[in-house]
Parts: sequence; C-alpha cells; structure tokens
Amino acid sequence: MDSTPQIVELRMSYRYAKQHPWVVQAVNGFLSAYFMEQPGFRVQRHFDELESGVHVWLCEVPEAKTMSRLLRRLKADLPAFRHTELQAPAGTRPQYMIDCPDPSPSS
Repeated sequence: MDSTPQIVELRMSYRYAKQHPWVVQAVNGFLSAYFMEQPGFRVQRHFDELESGVHVWLCEVPEAKTMSRLLRRLKADLPAFRHTELQAPAGTRPQYMIDCPDPSPSS
C-alpha cells in the first residue's frame, strides 16, 4: 500500500540566516542532493516570508522519520543550530525551525 507523502515546512530563522549568509544556498544544494538519495522526498517550493524574514522550504516527505534524518544530516554540514518542531494548529502541516543555538550560560 502506497502512503501519501506529507507536506512539511522546513523553516530557517532570519537571525540564523543573517549570522551565516551562505547557509540558505547550502540548504538548497543539500535538499537537491537529498532528493536524489531519498525516494519520495521532494522540495515543492522555497520562499521567504517578507514580514518575518524566515526562509521556508515546502517539502514532500514519504514518512515522518525522514525529517529527523534530514535534520541530523544538516547538523553535520551547517554551523551549530537548534531545531524545534513548532506547534502548528490542528489540520496544518508540521513545521521545523532552524535557529541559532541557545547561548551557553557561561558566556
């Protein structure tokens, strides 16, 4: 039985993208390569939310574990970040936010 792919938003904060200007292009390239590796994965669209400055990639994922695997791989290739699964209202697509890591208390 074929499962229907889920649409998931991968989001990157303005703060993180501003701190590391090259990461947006790196994520674009990474997602293109990930498409070649993972059957059923596809990026539908990439856009910027003008009011917040957040970069958004709408991704078709074949199964839920695809996003945790994808985020783990991104952590190996990008400057340190934290990611959170945003609490989206019921009936909306899941959202994962990449943002700057929390500052360490000893700083």
